[in-house]
Amino acid sequence: MSTAIVWLTRDLRVHDHPALRAGTDEADHVVPVFVMDEAILADTDAYANANKRAHLHAALTDLTSAMRDLGGALVKREGKVPQVLAQLVEEVGADVVHTTADVSGYASRRLEAVRDALDVEVVTHPGHLVHHPGTITTTSGGAYRVYTPYRRAWAAKERRDVLGPPDAISLPSGVEVGRTPSRDDLLRGTSPSPDLRPGGEQAARADAARWLDGAVDGYDDQRDDLADDATSRLSAHLHLGTISANELADRADQRNPGADAFVRQLAWRDFHHQVLAEDTDRAHTDVRDQGDDWDHDEDLLEAWRTGHTGVPVVDAAMRQLLDEGFMHNRARMVVASFLTRELYQDWREGAAHFMAWLADGDVANNQLNWQWVAGTGTVSRPNRRFNPVTQGERHDPSGDYVRRYVPELRDVEGKAVHRPWDLDDDVRADLDYPDPVVDLDTALDRFRAARGID
Repeated sequence: MSTAIVWLTRDLRVHDHPALRAGTDEADHVVPVFVMDEAILADTDAYANANKRAHLHAALTDLTSAMRDLGGALVKREGKVPQVLAQLVEEVGADVVHTTADVSGYASRRLEAVRDALDVEVVTHPGHLVHHPGTITTTSGGAYRVYTPYRRAWAAKERRDVLGPPDAISLPSGVEVGRTPSRDDLLRGTSPSPDLRPGGEQAARADAARWLDGAVDGYDDQRDDLADDATSRLSAHLHLGTISANELADRADQRNPGADAFVRQLAWRDFHHQVLAEDTDRAHTDVRDQGDDWDHDEDLLEAWRTGHTGVPVVDAAMRQLLDEGFMHNRARMVVASFLTRELYQDWREGAAHFMAWLADGDVANNQLNWQWVAGTGTVSRPNRRFNPVTQGERHDPSGDYVRRYVPELRDVEGKAVHRPWDLDDDVRADLDYPDPVVDLDTALDRFRAARGID
């Protein structure tokens, strides 16, 4: 009787799961295992912030139930992953280990350590992306550096079939299943955002159904409307793999302009992963060095982090991040531009803060999107700026987004909320809201001088 281990990482679902299906299709017994990686759980910021931990608890709870419904069980272990898996291989007499491929530097090093520790084959499968890095390459065989030609090649490539969940899972007898950690076990004294949305596969599939069954229709026209929040809110589910990007692309009817625009965002996600896969140092080093000598002003950074810069749309976005563990995509570009242009602070400072709070904080997407805005990444306009005032007026014309997250400005009507410094002195005096931390025009001149822009 053959036995396979399916090592689960950021693929916490039973639907459209190639590694899980390979195990159940090829072996008589299957041991699905999730290892509480002590290296990740010890880090309360970049890898496992409180919002990700809360979603992880929901995902493990759902997955435990789903595995039980299939006749098996989710095995839980904790410790150093290579040693834990080596012990489990010996315990169950496994012939093979299946897992889902990932691209970050840490994931790559961990996989190498696992292969070194095991005497059985470790087989990686697609599953985290629509098209895995290496399956779409330039004519010279390398990774694409420009999104548009990549997207054309991405769209032309045939997607793999969407897989249903296994019919059944047969666990070997005598396997110690282990206890599903409680929410408090995982949070370890940290607190998630108060308005964090639910995680887990059940929530992911419900959110996907809501989105694809109608809400996506207006995405092409409304996705940048900050107050309307007409986005999928699926990014955190994609981060932990409680929904499959491949399934979302398959279910989206691209004859619909909204659905087509949504699928293009999935292509962006794949694009950044293949850029990182080519060189994992890009998570921390510039793809295209612009010669920046960034300032480091802790007071400015703290004003930005807490949403007290005196620039309303920036403050609203930063407070949304703290309140929800999420930020609207348009707002992410605006606050990143403000940090790197007007404040001239290192993009890595901003990326680290996002990773400390975002439930969808993904190394490839977060770091490389930050570089895109900072002008050090795969971008054709490295000095592009998102003017925070005009962006607010254009994408929050009624001011509802700002008033939702910045209650100090709740009595300022309409577009005037984006320029509180222009209000009458008596009105301005009644606002418990700071002046801008920098003069926007002077700060922009400073950035241009630093970059050598005439």
